Amino acid sequence: MFDTLGLIYMIWWCVMLFHPLHADIQCTGSEAQESPIMNVKMNGRKMELSWESSKNFSTYKCTIIHRDMESVQTEVNSPLCRFPVEQYIPLHEGVFFIIEVPNTNISKNCTFIPGGMNGSAIENFSCVIYNVSLMNCTWQAGKDAPGDTQYFLYWQNSRYDDERECELYIKDENGRNTGCRFQNVKIETDEAYFLVNGSSKDSWIQFYDEYIQLYKIEILTPPLNVTVNCNRDPEACIITWQPPLTSHVKNGHCFQYEISIQNKDEPKGEKKDQPVRVRNYRYEFQNYNKKKKYILRIRARGKGCLVSSIWGEWSGPIEFGRGKDYFIFVILFLIALGTMLVTLLLYCLFKRYCSFKSVFPPIPQPRDKFNASTDEDIQAEYVSLPKKCCTEEITTVEEMP
Repeated sequence: MFDTLGLIYMIWWCVMLFHPLHADIQCTGSEAQESPIMNVKMNGRKMELSWESSKNFSTYKCTIIHRDMESVQTEVNSPLCRFPVEQYIPLHEGVFFIIEVPNTNISKNCTFIPGGMNGSAIENFSCVIYNVSLMNCTWQAGKDAPGDTQYFLYWQNSRYDDERECELYIKDENGRNTGCRFQNVKIETDEAYFLVNGSSKDSWIQFYDEYIQLYKIEILTPPLNVTVNCNRDPEACIITWQPPLTSHVKNGHCFQYEISIQNKDEPKGEKKDQPVRVRNYRYEFQNYNKKKKYILRIRARGKGCLVSSIWGEWSGPIEFGRGKDYFIFVILFLIALGTMLVTLLLYCLFKRYCSFKSVFPPIPQPRDKFNASTDEDIQAEYVSLPKKCCTEEITTVEEMP
């Protein structure tokens, strides 16, 4: 069986290399005469293979083979094969399928070959869901796509929804669509189907399609209502929270949480404490020191449910603990600084506008009776000082004969 599938795969791959690019499906029969199986059609979104038969057969066997040699086989009693949902296979790389009638030599081998110029399909397609119901998808233009190529995105949230085109494109500097923004996205259990095709005046553009389980690309919001209570026990703090918001999961046991608690006053070069992981909504922080201040952050991811296993966004930092009390030192420093400034200001004003002798006159001293001789000497000395007097000069003038 493996050799047969391997041979079929090699033939199919050769056909893909040399077949005209605009062809969609090429089928060959196993008989020389015309096969009763005709008008084979493939619905890639619903993974349905249908055909017409000129004879009524009670049973058909269908096999679909992807390029990586993965195959899915099913039996039906009508000319319609529906493959399991979990076997969704994108068609942009091409697929090979076989329709057989059991216990006969009647079969139909068909190859689905994407049309268009090689290298014109988009590249690096990716999507992400954030803030519960918003989704962004981005891509890059094909490396060999003509300059006038424009791309268009179509998607279905589930196999039962209608196909819808993007309503809000993201454009590059040349006006080419390179992404799409979605609103009110709801995560379903089915895989969502995305199809990006293109148009150009110069050539056919290859399409790109992909199936994505939306819950795998969701970035979870931070846990809600995070609280810290350190009042009951001075040696520990109780941290509680609620699950993050999601559009499809109501079971709170589907999450794992990562808690980061760091000492705010710790130097940057010091080794940080490793985050702690828990499954419930409560954590007891045992290493609490009331003289220190801590910073708490918490985030979530899925565990055991249809929830993204990638860590979501961190919550905003929450501070708790007293830390070092610098308030008193700051107040004392400000008081001392203010006193010095006022003193300096008064000194400058007095020096500029006032005289220290007028402001602070000398204090008269009382007479010292024990040193009276000294005072008398001073008085006698004062009395015996020579007095300044005036002398009168008389000049006589005689008349000469």
